[in-house]
Amino acid sequence: MPDTTASPPPRARVTADDVERAVWLAADLLRQAPPAAWDARAGSLEWTCWETAEHLADDLFAYAAQLGLRRPPRNREVPFAVSVRRPGGPANTVHADRAAGPEGLLEVLEACGGMLAAVVRTAPPHARAHHVFGVSDAEGFAAMGVVETAVHTHDMAQGLGLAWEPPADLCARALARLFPHAPGDARPWPALLWATGRADLPGRPRPGSWRWDGTVRTGRGGAGR
Repeated sequence: MPDTTASPPPRARVTADDVERAVWLAADLLRQAPPAAWDARAGSLEWTCWETAEHLADDLFAYAAQLGLRRPPRNREVPFAVSVRRPGGPANTVHADRAAGPEGLLEVLEACGGMLAAVVRTAPPHARAHHVFGVSDAEGFAAMGVVETAVHTHDMAQGLGLAWEPPADLCARALARLFPHAPGDARPWPALLWATGRADLPGRPRPGSWRWDGTVRTGRGGAGR
């Protein structure tokens, strides 16, 4: 008898367009915050909302930089200097000029998101680069950018008094790429919050520690558009 076992559908890839979409949606939401609110604590983090936005921009910049070399290092980060503006604050290469206000901060965020999207879009299929959670490819770094943007915007939205829920399809693609063992019976956004230690799911307390799996998936190349 012929084998009638259906093959699972191919996993939808995370793309440079997804990075842009996540960052643009986040920036549009954050522009609604009152200017005086940015020094509020960002959710469960020890950072202010301003510091968290700088950290997010720094993540996006660092992923672009890591993947952007002709021969990206696979055993270390690109050695940009970092600085901490206050004890307990994030260690960043990227800082926004406070004199430019929240709009300037969000321009920095959008610019760093654009850098990552551009590098992901143009990276060759064989490109691989170091990340502390494992050597990854362009699609992996795109997914990291989406997850960082989604969850840190969640943190900031809590401190700024805003409502944030990124699109389900965006969360689903990032989950499938970085958290392949996340619960499949939950909606993508709650599952992503659970996977990053930010929320409980029914019958599943939030993990005390977490990490994603950015390693290259067999048969997958660069993220393209």
